[in-house]
Amino acid sequence: MGRRALLARMAGNGARVDEVESIVEHVRALLNTRRGDAVCAPALGVADFADIVHAFPGGVDQLARSMRATLLEHEPRLKAVSVRHVPGEGELLLRFEIAAQLVSRAGRTLRMATTVRPGGRIDVAG
Repeated sequence: MGRRALLARMAGNGARVDEVESIVEHVRALLNTRRGDAVCAPALGVADFADIVHAFPGGVDQLARSMRATLLEHEPRLKAVSVRHVPGEGELLLRFEIAAQLVSRAGRTLRMATTVRPGGRIDVAG
């Protein structure tokens, strides 16, 4: 069952937002925020891709750990988060699979596929 988002409730229009869609959108925003971008929350976001690209292949694990830590810290609707690198052949893209349990629906696992594009933009599909 979808829940009404805060802004929808404030506007009083009765619109409902699907919880999974809302989580995927929030994950997308979190993963595309770089640590230090938010002055009021310096720990918000993931490590800057430009800073770790020179540490490859070890940088892949560092990015995965950064993604996991960010989601555990800033997305309270998820628990038991895991981030796994999905190797690709001959591509200039990094792919990760994120799996997490939904707090509101015991036993339901949400899986998201992420792609790190050149330049560090992260696409998320749920």
